[in-house]
Amino acid sequence: MTDARLPVIDADGHVTEPPTVWTEYVEEAYRGRAPRLALDEHGHPCQVVGDQIAMRDALLLTLGPERRFSGYTPRAGGFDPAARLADLDSEGIDVAVLYPSIGLYFSDVDDAKLQAALCRAYNRWLADYCRLAPTRLVGVALLPLLDVDESMRELEHAVERLGFRGAFVRPNPYGGRPIHHPVYDRLWNCAEALGVPVAVHEGLSDTMPTLGRDRFDNAAIRHVLSHPFEQMAACAGFVLAGVLDRHPKLRVVFLESGCGWLPYWLERMDEHWETWRALLPLVRQPPSEYFRRQCMISMDPGEAIVEAVVRHAGEGLIVWASDYP
Repeated sequence: MTDARLPVIDADGHVTEPPTVWTEYVEEAYRGRAPRLALDEHGHPCQVVGDQIAMRDALLLTLGPERRFSGYTPRAGGFDPAARLADLDSEGIDVAVLYPSIGLYFSDVDDAKLQAALCRAYNRWLADYCRLAPTRLVGVALLPLLDVDESMRELEHAVERLGFRGAFVRPNPYGGRPIHHPVYDRLWNCAEALGVPVAVHEGLSDTMPTLGRDRFDNAAIRHVLSHPFEQMAACAGFVLAGVLDRHPKLRVVFLESGCGWLPYWLERMDEHWETWRALLPLVRQPPSEYFRRQCMISMDPGEAIVEAVVRHAGEGLIVWASDYP
C-alpha cells in the first residue's frame, strides 16, 4: 500500500471453516454436537449442528469441488491465510474483513450453551487465521445472541484479547426476539463502549425465521428474498424501533444485500415518520438522518445502481464487498 492511493478494503469476505475447527477448537464437552455432514430425510447432504439441520444440499454446493454453483471455483484462501494474502495481492486488495460460512448458521442453534461454545471455537480459529497478517486480515466476532451475557463476554474477549474489530449478527429473530428487542440494549452498550461496529449479515436458514421461507422451498428464490428483505426489516428495527436513538455511538453496517434498496427504504421510512409520527415516539428525527449518522451498506460487485444510490441516499454510506470466495 502506498500513499498514492486510498487503501482498498473488502468489507465482506468469507472464510470457509475447515473440519479441524470443530475437532480441535470446540471445547471437548461440545465436540459431539459440533457441525458435521449427514444425510437428510431425502438422502441429500446436509450440515447438522447439535440435533438440527443447519444447512441443506443447496447451501453445501460451495463447500466441495464436486457440487458447486455455476461459475464458482473453490479458493484455498478460504481456509489458508497465506493463499488468501496471495489472492488479495493479485486483486489489489489491501484489507479483508472476514465473516464465517458455516458459522452463519449457528444462529439457528436453539441450545444457548452450544451456540456460545461454537462461537468461541470459531472466533479462536479465526484469530489464528488472521495472525499471519493482522493488519490485512481483520476478524469480526461471531456472537451467540441467544444469551446476551455470553454475547457481551465474547465481544469483549474478541476485541480485547483476539484483536477483532467488530461484531457480526444475523438480522433474523434469535429465539423469537427481533434484533431491535430491548434485551439487546446491553450488547449495543458494550459495542459502543468498545468502539466497534456491528455488522448485520443474512444467511439462508432452514429453521430460523426468515422472510420468504414460509412461501418458497426453492433455495434460489429464498435467497433472492431473504437477503434484502431481512436487511430492510433489520434496518427498520434499528431506526424506527429507537435502537439508534438510544445508542447514538453505535455503528451498524448492512452486508450482502446490495445497496439498491437503500434510497427507497430511507424515503419510505421518512414518509412514515412524517405521517405516522404519533406511532413512532422513539424516533426523534427523520429516519434517514439516523442512518446517515450511524450506518453503512455494502454494494455487490458489478451492482449497476450504485451511482444512483449515492445521488439519492448520500455520499459516504457505501462500502465495497467481494463476498469472497
